[in-house]
Order: sequence, then structure tokens, then C-alpha cells
Amino acid sequence: MEKINLTINGQEIEATKGMTVLEAAQSADVYIPTLCHYPDLEPYGGCRLCIVEIENMRGLLTACTTPATEGMHVTTESPAINEVRRMTLELMLSTHPCDCLECHRRERCGPYDVCLRHVAVTDRCVVCPSNGTCELQKVVDYMVVRELRVSKDTKSVPVDISNPFFDIDRNRCILCARCVRACQEITGVGAIDMAYRGYAMKVATFGDTPLMDSICRSCGECMVRCPVGALTPKETFHPEREVKTICPYCGVGCQMYLGVKNEQVVCIRGDEEGPANHGRLCVKGRFGIAEFVNHPERLTTPLVRKNGQLEEASWEEALAAVAGKLGNYKGDEVAVISSAKSTNEDNYVMQKFVRAVLGTNNIDHCARL
Repeated sequence: MEKINLTINGQEIEATKGMTVLEAAQSADVYIPTLCHYPDLEPYGGCRLCIVEIENMRGLLTACTTPATEGMHVTTESPAINEVRRMTLELMLSTHPCDCLECHRRERCGPYDVCLRHVAVTDRCVVCPSNGTCELQKVVDYMVVRELRVSKDTKSVPVDISNPFFDIDRNRCILCARCVRACQEITGVGAIDMAYRGYAMKVATFGDTPLMDSICRSCGECMVRCPVGALTPKETFHPEREVKTICPYCGVGCQMYLGVKNEQVVCIRGDEEGPANHGRLCVKGRFGIAEFVNHPERLTTPLVRKNGQLEEASWEEALAAVAGKLGNYKGDEVAVISSAKSTNEDNYVMQKFVRAVLGTNNIDHCARL
């Protein structure tokens, strides 16, 4: 790929032609705050936090939408930049419910602690499901915001809990439009969009109906890109370790990481390095594995019927029993049901066995499970 050279904060940087200023800075570990940018989404420039000064260019430009060019001189920090950036952030915080974002005591807070500075506040960062992973927290800490110069104007709206897998809390939404862009650019569904104008603007479905009444496919691509706690799973878990695997549901081969805690699958995330899915998952891959893997009624050993009762048996005993029974039938007298919850390799071997050994095409993948 063709390379270009530019200067950021006096540091000479080599970048790939076609990169934006923000991408070039990130490739050189130069931090520029941003909340609307996401690597696999088109440049948006909505949050206005990534503004920079560029030599011989007028005004303050958004780094996420400005192409990097040969010989460009960029400044990411200056009194003018910081003043505009801080005011933008304060306006964003003025409509955000978590007052302790700008509190220097935040790290020492406990859930529902009474705060001497904001006695009436109970909705604190420590009870936010995104606490510790919230990108707004990171920007606030970087900008060292300790108090707001504008008055708080938080309005409370009902949380949309209609979706069985994740909730939409518009009280925490910062209108970065990442979720909207993911739904339109990645999945191509377009179940949500930016609705209304001015102070009434919000992320909404067509007709402003509950999410479950829309064309949403519950894939969760919007949820994983939300920088704050506006889109969160029904249950939030912090796994002890992760196990890399491949989704068993279909033949695409989506790679994923299973989050494991106490030997139970508690969460799932797509592998961004996966060549087939690049971190993306469908509703079955993201939300449809942990339940059946952890289900208390899931069979973990074969069962063989003896004297009218199903009893646990070894695999050798079970396979011998099946082989003995199959010997009594020929060709199309036999039908085999495989499972969409088995691996693709197991299903391939099963259909090969049915066609080549049993001599029948009577096999169903059972994808309706």
C-alpha cells in the first residue's frame, strides 16, 4: 500500500494513503478523543470531539472525516481546541444522568453511596452497566472535567425493555448514531434511525414503536458499538477467561469468543480477526448459545433404553447399540436427524455417513431448532 508522511504534534508519522487524520493518529498511538467514530463504520463527525487544527486549513476540522495527506501538519491540542472540545463535552454531560462522571471521587464511590456534593443523586456511574468500559468516562477523565459550566437538564424517559436480549435506555444515549449506522451499514436492516429534531431528537424505530415491534433482527450489532450504557444486554457479566471457537449454527464459520465464569458460558463476542465475520454475529450466534450449553437438562452422556427405561451409558455402548439396530434396516428404511447445534464438521461427517454408508438421502439438518 502507498505510504504518506505527515506531522502530528511535531511528530513525523508514516500512514497509509486513504487514512483519515484520526486513523493516522491512532496508528501512531496519538490519542484524539472521539465518541462517534468506530473502525468499521463510515466517518460521521457527529460528536465534534475529534476537532484538530491543520496548517493552511481554516477553522477546526473533525479528524475522523478529514483525509490525511502528504506533508500535512496537524495539532491535536491547543487552547482553542480544548475550549471548544470542553464545551461540547459539557453540553453532552448536561443531559446525561450520571452526575458522578465529572466527580473526582468517582473511583471511591460505592453503589448507591450518598454523595455530599450531589445528595439527591442515586443514578451513579458505579451502577451503570457500562461502568469501567464507558468511552464517555474515558473522555471525561482525559479532559479533566470536574464541574459543569452549564445547568443539568436531564429528562427521564421509559426504558425500552421489549427486546428479549438487550434494553434501550435513551436516558443514557449521547446521540452518537453508532447504533443507527451499524444497523444500516453493517446489517442493512435499518430498524432504527435518528428521529425528531432539536432537543426531542432520539434513536427510534419507524413510527417510534417498541423495538420488538420493528423489523429489528436482534443481532446486537448496535449494542456492541454503543460507547455508553444506552444499549446493554439484559444481564451483564465479566468473564474470568475466554475460549475461542466457531459458531455451530450454520456453515458461514463465524469465529467467536465464549466468555466463561465458574465453568459456565456467560457472554459471547465476535472475533474481529475472524475472516468470515470480522467480529459480527447474528442473533443465534450472539445470544443463542449460552442458554442451551448451560441448560440443566442438557444431556452430557448417551442414554440407552433398557427394560423400558433410559439409562446412562458409555459412548462405546451407545454406538454399539445404534449400529446393531441399523443392521436391521436398509436404504430408505432409515432416516437420520442431525443438529444445528452440533459443529459443522460433525454435521458433514453425519451426512457423509448417511449417504455413503447407509445408502439413503433421508437426512435432515434440523435447522429449525
